[in-house]
Amino acid sequence: MARRPLPRILSTGSAQIARSRELARTAADSATDVLHPLITMTRGLRRLASAGRRRWTETPRDRRGPLLFLAASAILVVVLVPYGPLLAVVTLMSAAAWQGRDRTPPAPEGPDESQIQRLQVLYEALVPYFSTAEDPSPLYVHGGDWETVFPTQEFDDSGRVAHLVIRYPAYFPDGVAASRARIEQLLAAKSGRGREYLFDWDEEGNELTVSVLSPLPTDIAAQRFVTAPGEAVLGFTDPSGVQRTLPLAFGADRRDVPPVVWRTGIRSTEPHLLAVGQPGSGTSTLLRSIALQALQHGDVLIVEGGGTGEYACLAGREGVLGVEIALDGALAALEWAAAETERRLIAANEARQAGHPAPEDTKRPLWILLDRPTAFTHLAQSDGHKDPQSFLQVPLRHGRAAAVTVVVAEQFDALDSLSEAVRQHTRARVALGPASAEQLTAVLGAPPHTTPVDDVPPGRGYARLGSAPVHRLQVPATPDPYDDATSDAHRQAVLDLLPPRSAPADAATAAAAETPVERDTPADPATPIGTEAEDDMGTAADTRTTADATGTADDAETSGGAETPDDVKTSGDEASGEAPPAPAPVETAVRKIIVTKAAPPTSTRPTAPPTPTPPVTAPAPQTVTAQTAGTARTTAPETALLERPVLEPSAPEAAVAEPAVAE
Repeated sequence: MARRPLPRILSTGSAQIARSRELARTAADSATDVLHPLITMTRGLRRLASAGRRRWTETPRDRRGPLLFLAASAILVVVLVPYGPLLAVVTLMSAAAWQGRDRTPPAPEGPDESQIQRLQVLYEALVPYFSTAEDPSPLYVHGGDWETVFPTQEFDDSGRVAHLVIRYPAYFPDGVAASRARIEQLLAAKSGRGREYLFDWDEEGNELTVSVLSPLPTDIAAQRFVTAPGEAVLGFTDPSGVQRTLPLAFGADRRDVPPVVWRTGIRSTEPHLLAVGQPGSGTSTLLRSIALQALQHGDVLIVEGGGTGEYACLAGREGVLGVEIALDGALAALEWAAAETERRLIAANEARQAGHPAPEDTKRPLWILLDRPTAFTHLAQSDGHKDPQSFLQVPLRHGRAAAVTVVVAEQFDALDSLSEAVRQHTRARVALGPASAEQLTAVLGAPPHTTPVDDVPPGRGYARLGSAPVHRLQVPATPDPYDDATSDAHRQAVLDLLPPRSAPADAATAAAAETPVERDTPADPATPIGTEAEDDMGTAADTRTTADATGTADDAETSGGAETPDDVKTSGDEASGEAPPAPAPVETAVRKIIVTKAAPPTSTRPTAPPTPTPPVTAPAPQTVTAQTAGTARTTAPETALLERPVLEPSAPEAAVAEPAVAE
């Protein structure tokens, strides 16, 4: 997680403001040291004036006259006495300095009685672990002095330990994880439960530093983070854990917070993520946060096994290929994802072999988010279907090269049901919610350096990216905006990040088919061009698009080898009064629209277009029909319709005429 800090221009001036504040604070401290006597005397004069005004107010009205006469007589005597004014000023300044002194009681130099008792209890508890019978001069003995082993100690306002440095003998096995875990558990129990402690073991100096960590901020709402393409912010951690900060908005204020950034893409060493937690720990919140960040630069496919509708707000949005909550839809969507990964790999490989850059459709990131995929395992087995996790092997193994990222969220009690491919290829791990040290070690691969607590807010946990250290994590609040329990501020924050809704692909295709297309050579409306062909072809004429019908008359007239009936040809020439159009060149490209509906295919190769059957009495006009692959039930293939113009060279006239003559 060693990241370079963001450029200052991206931090919206927060670095300059912080530096200016530091300079102002330093200048103020210096001025305070220089002007300390003047400040003290001014404070004393203010206190003396306040005391005199209070004395005058408390004096009864019948005594104020004699008091005023006495004060005037004293001033007159002081003025008449030699050096009287000078002595009066010196006396006044001395009284002001005395009254203006700092009256704050000095802090105690050492711990008080209760704190000493706590330290003695800690010392006695560590004796069995840090002492042996063979040690001639042990550091830890029953009834010994705790000051020799606790050189530094600090306490909070409640009297509990906040910072403690512990010395231990050199023969203690501090390299053994079990021995260190026993000491950490003991210190956490004796220092006070309900807090998170950071243990820093200095194996060279034989010192253990215990620090109490402050709670991570839980008021960070979903927002646009200043990150590069391919980077996703999982949450936020301690300032000492990372070397990077992000400017975040907290209402009208802005401050820099250290994030946990997960980098994906071709150069990522941890291209896939596994998030584990208890029910209500915030795994769905993490997936929603990742989805909102991924939609800025890529496409998202969501498969939800819980069936609770946590991602209904993303359905029908631009960039969201589908939100599947049923078994059939999940199977079709994941099968399409595996086929899409293979297609990207093949297209990129062919481009590299030809010496060309990879196609643009293979570079756009594709995110596959699965929430509780093990819920479909039992259903698939009972219905005789394949486990949906079996389709994840290709995206997990080859997803980094194909710009495909897989994020899986599961609960602790269902970890054994995850496939071997998911557990092996998801090296970026997140554990949320309350969990024991054994569970965290099993998920993260290493124990955290802090003590887990039982009562944590939603989205609170730990994160580890590959072989990096374990970081504390707080996921930004990204609730379901359709949930009634969501606050208005968090709901509006999520709604502002949602992309606009997209029109259904079928409606867009139908609208394109109904759009009239101008003809190069207008035909005579009185001439029934292609009537016999339409009668013989049956339903083929009903499925033609408007773009196909545009070239029907031209193809029928320019077909060199086919004979047109005399009555139809003569009637068309006489009615129009124009010469027939010249035949198209041999190599002229004819544009056609291919509508491909991606579905879970058995093969990644496209199917050849069906050839229309020519009529018997007259040659059939060349008709380009729309191809449609197998229709899938899932939403992901339906919204992934591709409408692209394809240039297809028309056949020579002789080649067009030969099939008609033969039949």
